[in-house]
Amino acid sequence: MSDYRTIITLNPQLRSGKPTIRGMRITIYDILDMLANKMSFAEIIEDFPELNEEDILASLAYAADKEHKLSVCA
Repeated sequence: MSDYRTIITLNPQLRSGKPTIRGMRITIYDILDMLANKMSFAEIIEDFPELNEEDILASLAYAADKEHKLSVCA
């Protein structure tokens, strides 16, 4: 997988500045919520064909990195 920073974008004009996938309106939270609700990668991509597996993995990597930084700073 490539570096998630090439996939995750932050734009204050889009979704209130929340991290999104490649400037689309799909947020990292949206993807994590779908995964938490037991959707498979294939089901997510079927519902959102503009996404791919690398986008979903980038969302997970972003969340893991944010969690790591929170743990280190606490």
